[in-house]
Amino acid sequence: MPSSPIVRHAVPDEAGRLSSLALHSKQHWGYSREFMESCRAELTVDPKRMLNDDVEYVVAEDSDTIIGFYAIEAVSAKVFELEALFVDPERVGCGIGRVLIQHAVRNVAAKGGDTLLIQSDPNASRFYTAAGAVQIGTRESESIPGRLLPLFQIDTRTVG
Repeated sequence: MPSSPIVRHAVPDEAGRLSSLALHSKQHWGYSREFMESCRAELTVDPKRMLNDDVEYVVAEDSDTIIGFYAIEAVSAKVFELEALFVDPERVGCGIGRVLIQHAVRNVAAKGGDTLLIQSDPNASRFYTAAGAVQIGTRESESIPGRLLPLFQIDTRTVG
C-alpha cells in the first residue's frame, strides 16, 4: 500500500511539470489528438498566474515526485472555483484524487468560502459526486465551443 502523499503549495518553477501532468491525465480518458490539441492552452499552467493572490495551486507528491495537483480561484469572498484537479494516470484509483479534493474543500472553508464550483470532465462526474458534489447545471467548454460540461457545487459547510 503506497504511503499518503505530501500535500503542499506548488511553486511557479513547477508550472511545466503541472502542465505535462494535466495533459497526461486528460489523455487518460482516451481523447483524440485533435481534442487534446484543442485543450492544450486551457491545460497549460502559467507560472505568472501561480503568483496571483486569487489563485492557489497545491500539489500531492510521493518521494519528491508530483503525482497530482489542484488549483482553486476565488470568484468572490464566499465562492471559489476548482480550476484544475489532475492525478497521474498511474495513480488513478489510489486515493490521490480523494486526498486532493478533500484538501481543496478544507482549504476553501479555511479561506471563509462556503461554495466550491467545479466544471468537470464528463468522465470525472462520478468522482465529484462521490466527493459530495451536486450537479447544478452545465457550462460550455472554454476549449471546444458547443461542448457542454457538467457543473457541480460542493457546500464546504457540510462536506469535508
